[in-house]
Amino acid sequence: MAQNIIYQSEILDLVFATKNKEYGAYILRKLYDKHVSIALLAAIILFSLFVSSPLIVKYFTPKEAPVQILKKTVDVSTLGEPPSIDKNQAPPPKVEAPPPLTTTIKFLPPVIKKDAEVAEEYIPTQAELKNVDVGKKTQEGDPNGVNYDLIEVEQTKKVVVEEKKAAPKAEVYTFVEVMPTFPGGDEALLSYLASNIKYPEIAKRASVEGRVIVQFIVSKSGAISEVNVVKGIGAGCDEEAIRVIKGMPGWKPGKQNGMPVNVKISVPINFRLQ
Repeated sequence: MAQNIIYQSEILDLVFATKNKEYGAYILRKLYDKHVSIALLAAIILFSLFVSSPLIVKYFTPKEAPVQILKKTVDVSTLGEPPSIDKNQAPPPKVEAPPPLTTTIKFLPPVIKKDAEVAEEYIPTQAELKNVDVGKKTQEGDPNGVNYDLIEVEQTKKVVVEEKKAAPKAEVYTFVEVMPTFPGGDEALLSYLASNIKYPEIAKRASVEGRVIVQFIVSKSGAISEVNVVKGIGAGCDEEAIRVIKGMPGWKPGKQNGMPVNVKISVPINFRLQ
């Protein structure tokens, strides 16, 4: 392709003879040939590297040694005789043959059929049945043999172990129509607590005072169970409250729909130093 005439040196000098050559356009046009040559050379180098890159990678990749398959021919005559069987080895156990079957004659149960459907079958006489056993089919056998039809097959009894299901836990109410009551009422309960509680010595020395709330269940029979402290003050007061509650006499049980039920109640016990 012919070079553009505007980039020739003579024409370029004539164009910029009366103009400022320090202007960038003059420098760019003057260096145009050099820039085109550098760009063309760089494009050729990059294209060559791209095309030859697989060959370069293959050249520098180390080659794996070829796998050699070795074939060896073995002469059978050189193997010798197979090892002998150990004579001291115990022989396999002998399997005893089952006893011979006795001669049997098929038993013909009486069946009511129409004359046209009756098939002629040989009916043995009483004399013939004296020397043979009655079986499911007629067969020849040894007179001293065993009648397999008379052998009872012992069946393995499956023992079914019934898991004892735990009895469902009785429902415990919190509020019922008729709440449980201490024998004699609330005043009797306060009197019982005041006369039976012993102030722990540790609590006295540490001047511990407060209220212990004890929770328990009054069963259908009025018995006290599952006593525990909901809120305690420590210093032995909690244990003393549990002891006194467990020692209470039976309560009058609560009722729901006219029937006695289990009811969970809470009782506060005050510890005060006098």
